[in-house]
Amino acid sequence: MTTDPTAPAAGRTAATGAHATGTGERPVKQAVAGGTSMAAAALLLVSGFITLFQGISAAANDDVFVAGPNYVYELDLTSWGWIHIVFGILLILTGLALFTGALWARITAIGLVSLSIVANFLWIPWYPLWSILIIAIDIVIIWAIATWDTDRV
Repeated sequence: MTTDPTAPAAGRTAATGAHATGTGERPVKQAVAGGTSMAAAALLLVSGFITLFQGISAAANDDVFVAGPNYVYELDLTSWGWIHIVFGILLILTGLALFTGALWARITAIGLVSLSIVANFLWIPWYPLWSILIIAIDIVIIWAIATWDTDRV
């Protein structure tokens, strides 16, 4: 029995190559890509809320954080708190917009998360473990957004 190599495989449509199950199922790779995209948006929201709460606690009570040795840059903790509050609000708003998958939201998210990494690096003398945790989350967020393939979702 000879088969035509140009004919679609059994169970696949000729136009798309997708499975013709009639249930509208997506291939597994597309589902994983969609899940990674939504995970990036959720992580951005978590990072935004953590940054917001970090800023609120710094602005509300300077005694919450331990001051490290003097550095070249010097701001009081209230100023750092307000910087983190603004970053937190911007990250939260961008995280909500990221759920739409818009290109501008992805570009804005990568820019803000990059600035968040810089801000948390400067925050290390006051609260090192917390800052390193946020930096690690921000790196994962940048990776997830940078590998986001909208054609696969």
